[in-house]
Amino acid sequence: MDHLLFIYNPTAGKGQVAEKLSSVVDVFTKAGWLVTVCPTQSKGDATRIARELGPSFSRVVCAGGDGTLSETVTGLMDLKDPPLLGYIPSGSTNDCATTFGLSKVPRQAALAAAETGIPTPIDIGRLNGSPFVYVAAFGAFTKVAYDTPQDLKKTFGHLAYVMEGIVSLPTISPIHLKVEYDNGVIEDDFFFGMVSNALSIGGMRPPNSSNVVLDDGLFEVYLVKKPVTLADVANGFQAFLSMKPGDPGSLIQFQTSRLVITGQEPLHWTIDGEYGGGEVVNVVENCRKALTILRGK
Repeated sequence: MDHLLFIYNPTAGKGQVAEKLSSVVDVFTKAGWLVTVCPTQSKGDATRIARELGPSFSRVVCAGGDGTLSETVTGLMDLKDPPLLGYIPSGSTNDCATTFGLSKVPRQAALAAAETGIPTPIDIGRLNGSPFVYVAAFGAFTKVAYDTPQDLKKTFGHLAYVMEGIVSLPTISPIHLKVEYDNGVIEDDFFFGMVSNALSIGGMRPPNSSNVVLDDGLFEVYLVKKPVTLADVANGFQAFLSMKPGDPGSLIQFQTSRLVITGQEPLHWTIDGEYGGGEVVNVVENCRKALTILRGK
């Protein structure tokens, strides 16, 4: 029998994977896998488990929110020959489930991870050397993703981010930055910036999502130069993800394989919904086809 490593976060979302654990493992076993189950105990566990145990398995499957997937990917990116990756989404927003066409029903997602999923190469980003799966962002509302209390996320799901986003409005201020990318240089004051490789961010489709190709070696970049309007504030965090430019210069969009973003003081980021640190000079790089994930049909 082939060996499968199953990493799951028992506190993600509303704990549905922990409740369905027997059913999920049954799917793996019926598909012919010999399963090793590792529940995470604290932040960073999924990274450590994937890095230390991953080389001994032909497949690694993680279950939890986008943060659990991001941690697992971080561990796998340290391996010379990372195994095939499966994902069972069970978080509050589950952006990666949308991007990868995965069911949010644990047993169905487990079936894709164990047997029916389509192996698909995907690009992985690195921000100052730290891997991210689908988004790195700075500026307005980005602190919301990693500061929103876990119990609020469990109770209200995506609405929790909107609520916290509105509360954070008074802290918004522009940041003067120099942005160097494949085709040029931009220098201006920005309220928000986002580097992504995803079909869903914060539960919303980003602008021009039809241009997204998960393995083309290019990020989609969005830079907002104008403050949101009062009408946008009512929609909180979603406003940034769905906004269209009010004039030709308010929302800058382009694709690039690499970015160097330089500020006058450390620029703080969120990566895949968690705090990602920050430097005065920030380098974002696309690692083309770095991992292979099992997508849904």
